[in-house]
Amino acid sequence: MITRARRAAIVRQAAQIRRDGQRRGHLTSRIAAAIRIALPEVSALEAWRLALGWSRAVAIEQIVQCYRDEDLRPPGLTESMLCRWEHDPRERPGFEYTGVISRAYGASLVDLELTRHAVPFTTAKDTAIRYGRPDPAMPPMGELMTTEAGLPAVRESLRLALLVDPSGGPAVLDAAEAAVEHYALGYSKHPPHVLFSEVRAAREFLTEALAAGTRDRTELHRLLGWLSGLLGNLAHHLDDNTGARVHLTAAATFGGQSGDAKLTAWAFGARSMTARARHRPDMAVEFAERALAATSTPLARAQILGWALLPSLAAQGRAPDAEDARRRADEAMEAAGGEEPGRFGFDVAELRLHEAEAYLALGQPDGARPLAEASAAGCVPGTPGWAAATLLLARTEAAASRHSDAAARALDVLDQVPTNRLRATTRARLATLDEELAGVATSAVRDLHERLRVLPPPVDPFGRAAPPDQT
Repeated sequence: MITRARRAAIVRQAAQIRRDGQRRGHLTSRIAAAIRIALPEVSALEAWRLALGWSRAVAIEQIVQCYRDEDLRPPGLTESMLCRWEHDPRERPGFEYTGVISRAYGASLVDLELTRHAVPFTTAKDTAIRYGRPDPAMPPMGELMTTEAGLPAVRESLRLALLVDPSGGPAVLDAAEAAVEHYALGYSKHPPHVLFSEVRAAREFLTEALAAGTRDRTELHRLLGWLSGLLGNLAHHLDDNTGARVHLTAAATFGGQSGDAKLTAWAFGARSMTARARHRPDMAVEFAERALAATSTPLARAQILGWALLPSLAAQGRAPDAEDARRRADEAMEAAGGEEPGRFGFDVAELRLHEAEAYLALGQPDGARPLAEASAAGCVPGTPGWAAATLLLARTEAAASRHSDAAARALDVLDQVPTNRLRATTRARLATLDEELAGVATSAVRDLHERLRVLPPPVDPFGRAAPPDQT
């Protein structure tokens, strides 16, 4: 941490370097480089601002002007947000902000060291589990397959396999297994309503094979169970909790019939999640305990403890029991070591998310904040996990009366996540934050309230999904 006196010295030295640089005709980049040589504790982002001779308030004015030059609505950027970006390596601006900052400062993303949008929170035991997130040591791998190209092709290949063998032989089961894996691993890459339609079509194909009298009913039951579990999770994220209950009940039934303990545990864990959404924490605890009884690996135990039991106990206000569940979840995650997350994977970032939410439910925002920061830092910006962690972090700021910062974080989520990709759980977190900011009269809070007021529901009364464009 740089003290206030040290900070003043930095400003004075930067001003001197700037004056010297101007006399010699040096460019801003050279001044920024000189600042970093003289003051190695200063980040590239702060060094460029100091080289330009800007206070944080002036820097924000320049960033806002870039938006106005394009006739765009200025963001809810605050000085404290810019301060965090300059000093905390886990706090990085999102995709849109990085481009505008680069333009405002007249520097490249490489110069500003903003080429990577988030520095993952890792420890020695964290690095083995990175479900759905890139390895920070690996270079980018290019564009991922799009929804339009990938999902229908999987469905079509499954259909072709069934046309060749309507009774659902080994080739059909292999294709179905691959389809389930594709849907599960790409779960967060697609809008929920799009993925729901594709998974439903795949399940319908397998239902036809079941009716035709397949030779391996046990394996088919297992695959139908995982597809039902996917539909239940997607229904929950589309705010259809009654539909979710039906699908997840079917998933648990198929898990029992096929002897797939992992499916059984996951299905009961998901039912715990939907029970909490219906404000039934007693039922949520019961389902979580049934899920825990079916787990067979450390990673599965960590998932059920962190995702199902911990938040359910917190919802009941059982602080000592919740703390015990959190400790056991951490121990199970550490014991998982190099165990692969696999289908419906669970990782450290998600565990930190649920731990942070539990602390908030227990009225302990100070305990929630570092966990939410760690969760957000371990996620790719713009993804559902990042949005959830960012909104929890915003709630801790609201609890600390940093209302404009909290609203600005929520606005960043709305700017980065398209409307049709906002899960019902994300919308619920936004609504909770809006309630906690009620009565606060700042421009950022008013802007957030208005954005949420006109936000379309995930599915309208006529069954149409939210449009992909921002409102």
